[in-house]
Amino acid sequence: MTVLRPAHTRMRRVFATSLAVIIGAGALAACGADEKKSDEAKPAASDTGFPRSITHAMGKTEIKKKPQRVVVLDTGELDDVTMLGITPVGAVSPHMKTEGGFPSYLSDKVKNTKDVGPMAEPDIERIMSLKPDLILSSKVRHAKVYDKLKGIAPTVFTETTGAPWKENLKVHAQALGLEKEAASAMEAYEKRAKALGEEIKKKNDGKAPTASVVRFVAGPTRLYQKQSFSGIVLSDTGLRRPESQDVDKPMLEVSPEQIDKADADMVFVTVADDPKKTQQEAVQENPLWKGLGAVKNDKVFQVPDETWMSGIGIQAANHVLDDIAKAAGVEAPK
Repeated sequence: MTVLRPAHTRMRRVFATSLAVIIGAGALAACGADEKKSDEAKPAASDTGFPRSITHAMGKTEIKKKPQRVVVLDTGELDDVTMLGITPVGAVSPHMKTEGGFPSYLSDKVKNTKDVGPMAEPDIERIMSLKPDLILSSKVRHAKVYDKLKGIAPTVFTETTGAPWKENLKVHAQALGLEKEAASAMEAYEKRAKALGEEIKKKNDGKAPTASVVRFVAGPTRLYQKQSFSGIVLSDTGLRRPESQDVDKPMLEVSPEQIDKADADMVFVTVADDPKKTQQEAVQENPLWKGLGAVKNDKVFQVPDETWMSGIGIQAANHVLDDIAKAAGVEAPK
């Protein structure tokens, strides 16, 4: 038997149910609005950590968003940004690369990069046309055009190039928002260098051999010492240096009559210019050169200038380690 309730009772229930639906819908809408507002307040994942202020060799630079279009005006910067997974929109080629073009060891990473050289006088208009959002270089290279460059895009300079390459990487990584990636890559490189040194010592009865670096350029021949890019890589392996190069300076210039200062267990030779413009022939025809222990023992190794001298970054350093391993007759660590 169906019991009919009073009309006013039924009306109260319908009203209560409707009110509950309205309140529930309103709560869901408010929740959705709060979530949308929260999402809008968060920066895009790629922009996490930006804007940021970078203190560098020329002062402070504000970088509003994570850089995507980067121009680099030296080879160390080129090695660093490509190592961090960025293809620069513009770069200069090595100033001593006689055949021109970008470094061959980075050829697969700069296919879409425009040449904005020469290094001594970068093409400002070409750089501007690329619409960069970050420009990287050093004070020693481009202090004179810094004001022009910073008028195009946020510009970050290190003090100099060469010996401080590890510190320079930190500056570049900070500007790019890739500090963790840079630190991880440096740690991996340093472990590899140390492991290589240990392998070489094992093969040499526990003692590290000596290594000398000779560079032929237009002008006096150079012996590279400990405060140079290649010198630091050699130090990272633990290899010893001959007396002439066991010095906390970048390099020593020598004449053909002083080439005996280059003697070591292994001698690595690079050529930066057209050999005819250098003293290479005069040096290597000199009786002093022919009398070197490394020459007599067939321990002189020609290596690429673009990695040993101009690379100035982790990628180049790993190529140097490969060359050292091959010269020492051991397998390069992975």
